[in-house]
Amino acid sequence: MTDTTALAERFQEHRGQLEAVAYRMLGSPAEAEDAVQEAWLRLGRTDAAGIDNLAGWLTTVTGRICLDLLRSRAARREQPIDDTFVPDPVLRPLSAVDPEQEALRDDSVGVAMLVVLETLEPDERLAFVLHDMFAVPFDDIARVVERSPAATRQLASRARRRVRDAGPPAEPDLGRQREALDAFRAAARGGDFEALLAVLHPDVVLRADAGALVRGAGGSKTLRGADAVAKAAFMFSKFNAEARTVVVNDSLGLVSVVEGRLRSVLTATVADGRITGLFILADPDRLARLEVPDDRG
Repeated sequence: MTDTTALAERFQEHRGQLEAVAYRMLGSPAEAEDAVQEAWLRLGRTDAAGIDNLAGWLTTVTGRICLDLLRSRAARREQPIDDTFVPDPVLRPLSAVDPEQEALRDDSVGVAMLVVLETLEPDERLAFVLHDMFAVPFDDIARVVERSPAATRQLASRARRRVRDAGPPAEPDLGRQREALDAFRAAARGGDFEALLAVLHPDVVLRADAGALVRGAGGSKTLRGADAVAKAAFMFSKFNAEARTVVVNDSLGLVSVVEGRLRSVLTATVADGRITGLFILADPDRLARLEVPDDRG
């Protein structure tokens, strides 16, 4: 076995975590994969024999690559991301096991969490993701953001407050998620406005991201409050009558496929049995990059 082959095998052992870090930083599976590939290239240009902790080295290098991308993205952006933005999701088929018995993967991150992360400054996002989600010491993160450990700790603290203030913790159990989602679909299909209001939290927020080129009724929008979201749900039911249930990141969701083409992805956050957030991605360009699971829910 050559040194390069051995190093590649060691890198593959850590690829899953590196992709998880990069996805939380960038909000796009495709960009996350590119960042991890760049980390591999940087490893190839480094004397690996001098690295005491390969996992830690790769994690911080991947974080630095993502930080540079976020800073560049922020510098190019003329306006802040609006409140219709929905990140690129990861779609998985429903397990053959009953959803009530299925444990969510430990490395999953919800669409709602990614939306909050997108509002953070790049340095805040890095500090929060690396420390709070992957237990990287502040001393190591401080070298990446070029700040003192105390200042880096403050970055994570500010981010943590933003996450905490974004809303109540989401329901992790797929079975209870499905109960709420099924009730939502049934009420929308049946035109039962009162039943919709019953399953929607009074302060529910719906984000629909159709991309910059889509206009009209199907365009991007943000709706707040159960009444407004319930009215919009009737339109949703008409265009998504045959939507399939899948796992979207860490929650159940629906994919609408028309003539073999993915038209929309919807996911919901549930707390205390009621839907607190609905996220719809309908941007044709971004949907074209997603792989639709084969399972039927």
